[in-house]
Amino acid sequence: MTLWKAITAGVSLALGGDREGGGRSVIICWHEAAEGDHAQRCVIAHSLADLQPDLADEVLRDEGALVPHQHVAHDDLAAIGIDTASGLAPSLHLNLGDGYLRQGRLDDAKQQLDAGLGARGAISDDGDGALIRDGLAGRAQRIFVDEAQASQ
Repeated sequence: MTLWKAITAGVSLALGGDREGGGRSVIICWHEAAEGDHAQRCVIAHSLADLQPDLADEVLRDEGALVPHQHVAHDDLAAIGIDTASGLAPSLHLNLGDGYLRQGRLDDAKQQLDAGLGARGAISDDGDGALIRDGLAGRAQRIFVDEAQASQ
């Protein structure tokens, strides 16, 4: 099995309800991924963030996913069905912004929302893309409400 297949299998396992087993599989993939394989490191960190029980650890993983993403080439994610590297950016920013918002870091959450909205042109036209677009819209509304409450 290729490492990409192992990564997607671990993520699918976790999303299918076996968070512990899926998480173990994805961590194994992290250790197997080459240090310089930015695409795999980005996807693994992005996936592991969602599996963290502690918010601080989740945010660290989400931040860690953005670092290698800067070095992912245009078609490096095609193996997992993402047409361009920029197509993953809105999801990365959405997740990190959510973590920041839950930590009470409103300004950081707004920056991530702006980055996600700025990259939304790369979002796919499928169901996953719709979830990300809806997530960005919901995040914008939540930030607006939080800002309004903070100014009162």
